[in-house]
Amino acid sequence: MSYYPLTSIPDYYGIDSLLTEEHLLIRQSVRDWVESFVMPKIDDAAQHHTDIPDLMKELGKIGALGPYIPEEYGGSGLDQISYGIIMQELERGDSAVRSAASVQSSLVMFPINEFGSEEQKKKYLPQLASGEMIGAFGLTEPNHGSDPGSMETYFVDKGDHYLLNGAKMWITNAPLCDIAVVWGKNEDGKVQGLIVERGFEGFSTPETQNKWSLRASKTGELIFDNVKVPKENLLPNVIGLKGPLSCLNSARYGISWGVIGAAIDCYCTALQYAKERKQFGKSIASYQLQQKKLAEFLTEITKAQLLCLQLGNLKNAHKATPAQISMAKRNNVKMAIEIARESRQILGGMGIMGEFPMMRHAANLESVITYEGTHDIHLLITGMDITGINAF
Repeated sequence: MSYYPLTSIPDYYGIDSLLTEEHLLIRQSVRDWVESFVMPKIDDAAQHHTDIPDLMKELGKIGALGPYIPEEYGGSGLDQISYGIIMQELERGDSAVRSAASVQSSLVMFPINEFGSEEQKKKYLPQLASGEMIGAFGLTEPNHGSDPGSMETYFVDKGDHYLLNGAKMWITNAPLCDIAVVWGKNEDGKVQGLIVERGFEGFSTPETQNKWSLRASKTGELIFDNVKVPKENLLPNVIGLKGPLSCLNSARYGISWGVIGAAIDCYCTALQYAKERKQFGKSIASYQLQQKKLAEFLTEITKAQLLCLQLGNLKNAHKATPAQISMAKRNNVKMAIEIARESRQILGGMGIMGEFPMMRHAANLESVITYEGTHDIHLLITGMDITGINAF
């Protein structure tokens, strides 16, 4: 019997009535793909610490890569709510699947579209949108995570090329990437972005092993040892931390939607199990403590849905602030990880088994609560926004 009820989604406040027909069609198509392509493979991939073969090409086929990128560059030209819905459905499958799409869309395609030259857009975006090309994003370093302004990766002008040195770590898609959007400091100490291609001499991407989280995702390092980067690979239209931070805002927005999918998968599984599991002569769903858990799960999911929908409206109107995005990311990831943990208890010992998604989601969300800004950093972003005082 399947405990992955992907055919239903909680809509306690009638939020579907606020979505367009296009939004609903997109959600159904991605949900169908997750059920048919991801669910039969994901437990084995997570158990064996391997990625899903051809994942990026399959994501490209369903339009999940850079969906808000203009059609002329291979995207679908969709709105921000559509992007959020896609992330939600992908993470119902697994955070690793959503991470792959999120990095490709928000951290690689977004900066090329926003800050790249016309030549760069035409060269890279269509291949990234189709999944024929896989991208990675290099910001976090071994010594600098929450403080990217102190990065040590640097490049110098050598006349007909730039010479890049440094290292990045905790990089999703690194071992698989064909290109990496890398942020480093120029000779004036200003942060700029470079597109580094697989095959450039001195560029290597060792894989990170022995993870307990995001086990179906390839993670690694980006190592630059006197890498010659052609000058046409510099992103010409941004200087400073505004570049990478704007990418993170897009990714954090997608995460705030995505983790709702993980929470929904845990909630739906726990609800179905509680109705069917009998103890002391009746289903455990009839007991007060289990109803308390389920009612709280649905309440928190509904709050997160409303938060994301309004944030999506603000994004569409170009009015969403980084602090608003931080609030949604922090709140929703905390919500999802707590539901994953508590829903596991409803299943008792069965909750640790691979046939059920709770432990896999809970382990994945330990990464999500840290990456793209830690739980505590997002709290301080909100604190600074409401007090005007920087507590970093």
